[in-house]
Amino acid sequence: MEPLYQFDANYVKKYGLVAGVDEAGRGPIAGPLVVAACILDHQTPITFLNDSKQLTEKKREAIFELIKNNAVEYSIVILGVEEIDSLNILGATLQGMRSALNQLKTEFGIALVDGNKLPSKLNCPAEPIVKGDALSASIAAASILAKVTRDRIMTELHEDFPYFNWKKNKGYPTKEHLKALERYGITEHHRRSFHPIKQELSQNTIAF
Repeated sequence: MEPLYQFDANYVKKYGLVAGVDEAGRGPIAGPLVVAACILDHQTPITFLNDSKQLTEKKREAIFELIKNNAVEYSIVILGVEEIDSLNILGATLQGMRSALNQLKTEFGIALVDGNKLPSKLNCPAEPIVKGDALSASIAAASILAKVTRDRIMTELHEDFPYFNWKKNKGYPTKEHLKALERYGITEHHRRSFHPIKQELSQNTIAF
């Protein structure tokens, strides 16, 4: 059995079906936050399943399709910049995790949540797993669902705002992104509660 599935096996033995939860997009200064929950079929393991950060884009895309086609069930929640700015990034993350789990129709025994915090008011047992996307198959699957979905969104947004090169930097504050921000100003897709954007706003930068 592959190590990530072996990690989940103890939970499967005790609780039955396991739902993994992870997010993509906490660090960027532009674009949405995406949260996914996934219940895997542990009788048919997905080959090469791993933490999304350890996979090439091509492999993530391929495994993304395998997860969608072979998972017992999955859900994907997208939180826009307005929600991020209103709730703060941690609050948006926890709300997204709760929503993703609530959207699952399949009964499961426990949720394994990436990180060290759990959403409040969950309707199921849950356990936080620090660096869970590198340990748990279920969390790794959720991380891939979230990462690929968000990357696709940023690639689409790139077409309207090519000078930020979101297709490459995915909204993270790279030097290229920050220089474009100084030159062109902020857009509706920038997170106004994040420091570089607040700084631009304080300087009366024109916003698109």
